[in-house]
Amino acid sequence: MSDDFNQTESLIMPKPAPFSLDGKIAIVTGASRGIGEAIARQYAQAGARVVLASRKIDHLNTVAESITSSGGEAIAIAAHTGEPEAIKGLVAETVRLFGGVDILVNNAATNPHFGPLLTAEESMWDKTLDVNLRGYFRLIREVVPQMTMRGGGKVINIASIAGLVPSPGMGLYGISKAAVIMLTKTLAIELAPANIQINAIAPGFVKTRFSQAIWGNETLHTETLKRTPAARMAEPDEIAGLALYLASPISAFATGQAFVIDGGLTLV
Repeated sequence: MSDDFNQTESLIMPKPAPFSLDGKIAIVTGASRGIGEAIARQYAQAGARVVLASRKIDHLNTVAESITSSGGEAIAIAAHTGEPEAIKGLVAETVRLFGGVDILVNNAATNPHFGPLLTAEESMWDKTLDVNLRGYFRLIREVVPQMTMRGGGKVINIASIAGLVPSPGMGLYGISKAAVIMLTKTLAIELAPANIQINAIAPGFVKTRFSQAIWGNETLHTETLKRTPAARMAEPDEIAGLALYLASPISAFATGQAFVIDGGLTLV
């Protein structure tokens, strides 16, 4: 075969799209609405088979059916990420149905306390850390062997700018998200030899049901917009775009970072 033929063949052979997730299997927690739902939809559109996880199955099924009817592939599995056995069951069922795990998005979160940090009860600390931090760690620990067997993988932890700068009334939540960022950095070093990249996304204020306490309060909403140079809250799809980049092959040299999407709020 001539060199000329090889050069011609290389010109006409299609190259894989840089953001393609064809053949990849992704688990997205907290996927029944908001940021998690937006990420799951983006991944399915990019060709991934997506496992949607959340505490309650009802709305999860609705999202999965919507993705499937649009030509994607998705299944719903109820799993409380604050419960170790539920996490093991989620990963085991994903492997049984799809054969492995390539991408994990830790998005499920809780915020049972709003107010001065010293008013947070012990039970609130336990619940927040168990879901927002230990749940992330447990799920990563469970998927790493699967990713290693498949030659590598991607982990995206949804953190928050509340983990970078103090946010009034959200001290406990912010502490858990600061810990998520350090978890991300530590594991990025430990998992790099296995070709597993782990990054965090730190959103600012995103208009979701989770943030309704802010945008549903006229005073808080107005104050938030005044502090944000972009003068608006983000939409979930704007977070999902970065999550797609971090899950795709084109981000293979990015690891251990906390990517901020906040409309400039942390700059002022």
